[in-house]
Amino acid sequence: MAGTQAIVAIDQGTTSSRAIAFRTDGSIIAVAQREFRQIYPASGWVEHDPEEIWSTAQAVTREAIDAAESAGLSVAAIGITNQRETTIVWDRGTGKAIHNAIVWQDRRTAGVCARLRDDGLEDLITERTGLLLDPYFSATKVAWILDHVDGARDRAARGELAFGTVDSFLMWRLTGGRRHVTDATNAARTNLCGLTTSAWDDRLLEIFQVPASMLPEILDCAAEFGETDPSILGKRLPVLGIAGDQQAAAVGQACFRPGDIKSTYGTGCFVILNTGNAPVRSSNRLLSTLCYRVAGRNTYALEGAIFVSGAVVQWLRDGLGVIEKASETEALARSVDDTGGVYLVPAFTGLGAPFWDAEARGAMFGLTRDTGRAHLARAALESVAYQTRDLFRAMAEDGVKPETLRVDGGMAANDWLMQFLSDVLSIPVERPTVTETTALGAAALAALQAGIYSSLDDVAASWALDRRFEPDMAPMTRRRLLSGWDSAVARTRIRIG
Repeated sequence: MAGTQAIVAIDQGTTSSRAIAFRTDGSIIAVAQREFRQIYPASGWVEHDPEEIWSTAQAVTREAIDAAESAGLSVAAIGITNQRETTIVWDRGTGKAIHNAIVWQDRRTAGVCARLRDDGLEDLITERTGLLLDPYFSATKVAWILDHVDGARDRAARGELAFGTVDSFLMWRLTGGRRHVTDATNAARTNLCGLTTSAWDDRLLEIFQVPASMLPEILDCAAEFGETDPSILGKRLPVLGIAGDQQAAAVGQACFRPGDIKSTYGTGCFVILNTGNAPVRSSNRLLSTLCYRVAGRNTYALEGAIFVSGAVVQWLRDGLGVIEKASETEALARSVDDTGGVYLVPAFTGLGAPFWDAEARGAMFGLTRDTGRAHLARAALESVAYQTRDLFRAMAEDGVKPETLRVDGGMAANDWLMQFLSDVLSIPVERPTVTETTALGAAALAALQAGIYSSLDDVAASWALDRRFEPDMAPMTRRRLLSGWDSAVARTRIRIG
């Protein structure tokens, strides 16, 4: 069976839709990818066109299925992983969105969050969800759409509108509107779902003014989500695994034991630490969240979210024209001994954990006439490691000190950055042979539900090390660099005007 079947994972990300066909041993058959537009209607606002999300996801999924079949394999199931918190509201009759998707990076509801905080509701929200009161999460985004699209609230009250994170929207489209479902990890990121119950919470729905009639059914991460309509992909295929991108990466990295930790470097950076069968409440503004839910049992995590990591390299390329492609940054970083004192704080859409400062904006310090493109590229890469260290410092203050970090995502291919990350954190960094761990995790969940894997132990057995980076930086140098970074972040958060 293992030699004749394939799993296709849809990896719907922030800047592109991808689909990867995996053999059942976890090796990759083919990757299909298409980018789509980033829409910036105002400062701090980020949107996507839901039709572009759908068309690119459908196209790459067809390509991956074709590639698997061309290799002589039959597709046993589909898994889905997605950018979390990104919010879509659509018409149940037509399947068309009533507004652009509001992306997880979007900060337009900062004022709403401030008002709810002033009303004394943040502690209640955090207690019930494990999350913070922040524009990052879906709840205020849903309310914003209902309040700013003509007639939307009335239509929602009549049961005409559906809300979902991207996984739900894809499932609706893949099944021809027959299935309105999500998984527990995506639901846990909305600020509308109880952390320990994995159920929609009536009090939270009241606070955020979101009608219950809009919400999808919540299922385990490995479950019978539905079958694709033959008109969509050319055949009927079961969707058996769904998880938000960072939780899927934790599964793909085999973070199944309490204390296992991974960091994914995509558009943003997300660190997830498995805390076992009970949530750990952070005193340092990290998130208590769901790691995965399998067979009706919750496994929890501490998470730190950085809004901009790979996006800072995209900004160098598309915003400044400093580079032509992301891969240039490694050679540029190696070409100089240091940044020349330059620090780049990429708070383009605010600062995430542990600061949660929605009003902060990006800044660069230490520029001189000698500053060149290599210094900027190196400062951009260094900012990713420094932000990761901020998360690890918060974890340490919560009493958690990881001994080894597993990494994945596009930036994990950068050897220079992974070494600098190990140096800054002063712990070993491990990169697996398959760095597409987000898609791999979704595929593994689907394979588990399909019976191809008998347990999560089968997933762990397939994990293999590519390279281990050991710290090699003098403590005095580390302290000097981190002191400069701390000063830069503090200056970034100073309000002007």
